[in-house]
Amino acid sequence: MTEQTVYKKGVVRTLKGLVIKVQFDEGMPDLNEMLYIDNEKKSPLLVSALEHGDMAVCLNIGGDYSIQKGESVTRSGHSLEIPVGDEMVGRVWDAMGRPIDGKPQLDQAVLDKMVKRQIFSPAFKETSLVNKSDDVLETGLKVLDFFTPFVKGRKIGIVGGAGVGKTVLTMEIINNVATGSGALSIFAGIGERIREGHELFKTLGDNDLLKTTAMFFGQMNENPVQRSLIGLSAITLAEFFRDDQKKDVLLFADNMYRYIQAKNEVSTIIDQTPAEGGYQPTVFSDVKTFQDRLATNANGSITALQTIYVPADDLSDPAVQMIQHELDSTIVLSRAVAALGIRPAVDILASKSSLLTPEVVGERHYDLATRATAILQKYESLKGIIAIIGESELSAEDRDDYNKAKLLVEFFKQRFNVMEKVTGVPGEHMTRVDTLNGVEAIIGRDEDKQGSIEDQAKPSEEATA
Repeated sequence: MTEQTVYKKGVVRTLKGLVIKVQFDEGMPDLNEMLYIDNEKKSPLLVSALEHGDMAVCLNIGGDYSIQKGESVTRSGHSLEIPVGDEMVGRVWDAMGRPIDGKPQLDQAVLDKMVKRQIFSPAFKETSLVNKSDDVLETGLKVLDFFTPFVKGRKIGIVGGAGVGKTVLTMEIINNVATGSGALSIFAGIGERIREGHELFKTLGDNDLLKTTAMFFGQMNENPVQRSLIGLSAITLAEFFRDDQKKDVLLFADNMYRYIQAKNEVSTIIDQTPAEGGYQPTVFSDVKTFQDRLATNANGSITALQTIYVPADDLSDPAVQMIQHELDSTIVLSRAVAALGIRPAVDILASKSSLLTPEVVGERHYDLATRATAILQKYESLKGIIAIIGESELSAEDRDDYNKAKLLVEFFKQRFNVMEKVTGVPGEHMTRVDTLNGVEAIIGRDEDKQGSIEDQAKPSEEATA
C-alpha cells in the first residue's frame, strides 16, 4: 500500500464571485488540480491559474457561496476525476460525475470498485482514419445520407441559428443511428435549455434507448465552470469505453458554441483580455483540446455529432468558423429554408463534406451527388431569371433542370420519427440505397455508368484496395 502524500494546506485570501484565490506558503498546486475547502461540504475548487509565486486562482465549481476568507484548503494531488464504467450507462450525470436524474447515488462499494479517470490531459493515443464503405452509418434521413454521409470515427456538425431545428434533428439522428448500429451512445448537453434536455431524456426512454446511453448535462441553469467542463467529462467516459472496453462509441454534443461561451464567461471572471470577436484568448486551444480527443484508434472509434449555434445567423463568426474547421462534414440549417416549410431545413449548397468521395461512398453515390448538386446550383441561378421573364421563356434544357431541382427539393423533405407523438404523423426512414434510387429516378441515370444498383452503392475494387 503506497503512502499518501501529505501536502501543506492553503488559506482562502480573496473571494470574487466564482473566483477564489488561495495562498500557499509552500507546495503550490498544479494547474487543473482539485482543492477542497476544509468545511462540512468539502467544497471543490479547480485551480485555473497561478500567480505571484504563492497564489492559486481557483474556480468555485459547485457555486458554494458559504465559503469564507481564512478557511483552510486541502490539495488533492490530482485533477478533477469522475467514475467511469458500465454503471454510468442509463443515467444522467453532472460534470463531476454525480447523478442528477433523481435516482440514488451509486453505492459507495460500487464507487470504490469503479475506475476513476481525470477529465484533463489524457494519455496520447495513436489515431487512425476510417474510409471504408462498411463504416458508413445510415441516419435514415435522405438529405444527410446523400450529401453529408456519416462515417464511423469522424466528426459531423449541425450548424444553424436559433429555432431552425438543430436539437430536433439531433434527437432524430440519435433515435435512428443508435437504434440501427447498436453502438453505445454518450450525450453531452452543454449550456442548452433544461426543457430540451428533459425532452431528449423522455424521447430516449420512450424508444428504449436509455439502456445504451449515458447522459451528461450542464445546462443553462449551471454556472459557467460546470458548463465548460461537462463536455470533457462526457469525452472521458467515451475514451474509457473506446480504450478499455474496445467499443465503438457515438458521442453527441449539444451545443459546441455554448461550450465556447462558457469558456468565455470563465475567462471574463478571471480577468483575461478578450481576443478577436470578444472571445477568450484561449479560444483556439479550447476548441482543439476538445476536438482532438474525439478520435479513432486501434481499440475503437468515437463518432461525434455536434451542434453549433450561429449567433445572429452569422456563419462568419470566428468561433463558428474555428469549430467548423475541425469537422469532416458540416450540415447547415437555414432559416430561409425553414421558412419554406422544408424539414429538415438543410441548406444543401452551403453544407459540405470531405467524406463525399468515391472511396468512401462509392462511384454511383458520388456521381449522383455531384449531378444533383449541379442541378440545385443551376436552380438557384435560374430563380432570379424566372422572377423577371417567367419559366416559359427558359430553354427546354433549363426548364427540364429547373423541374428536376424542384422534384429534388420535394424529395429531400422528410417527417421525423421523434415528432410522431407530437404531430400524430408517422415518421419516415429511408435506406441509403433507396435514397440513391429515388434521386436517380428524378435526375436520370448516367448511361456511362454500368453495373447493378447494389454494386454501384459500394466503392470500386480499385478504390477499396
